Amino acid sequence: MRILLFGRQGQVGWELARCLAPLGEVVAPDRRVADLANADSIRAAVRSTRPDVIVNAAAWTAVDAAEADEPAALAANALAPAAMAAEAQSIHALLVHYSTDYVHDGSGDQPWREDDPVAPLNAYGRTKLAGEVAVREGCERHLILRTSWVYAARGTNFVRTMLRLSESQPELRVVADQVGAPTFARHIAAATAAIIAKGATRPKST
Repeated sequence: MRILLFGRQGQVGWELARCLAPLGEVVAPDRRVADLANADSIRAAVRSTRPDVIVNAAAWTAVDAAEADEPAALAANALAPAAMAAEAQSIHALLVHYSTDYVHDGSGDQPWREDDPVAPLNAYGRTKLAGEVAVREGCERHLILRTSWVYAARGTNFVRTMLRLSESQPELRVVADQVGAPTFARHIAAATAAIIAKGATRPKST
């Protein structure tokens, strides 16, 4: 099996590179080769690799910055996945794409279900929802995984920030108006690998 991984530099991407390796050949181009702001480079990466599976762990994740530059966030979070979906469809590859709980409006006190109504409240959520739509409409063989509050032993995340601050401050003051489900990047990667292992065989052409 040949797997094309986008976003290997991120928290989830780094774990994916390790978890996907036992499944076959993992091709993981960096930003210089596959730039999310350049859909043509995404297409070229897929066409040169001709993978059985495409895993998109790349995204614009700076929530506040997306408000200031929504077109750039849209390019990374929706236009790039749209290009991946079109290329995956053309070669009958499976496309695995990661989205976010920000596609919901944050109301209620129960865990979100996949079929709950979506109503993003900010630019980040809107661009990620647009990416979901692009993947669903552009590629028949797709899997969308919504994650939340991702943390890892590397990179910038809430858990590492709190640990760092606790070493230098006797008391921490943080906002308490959000409820979420912190998710370990390694668990996301392991679950992805298990899913792919069960059903990623490319269907035979007729």
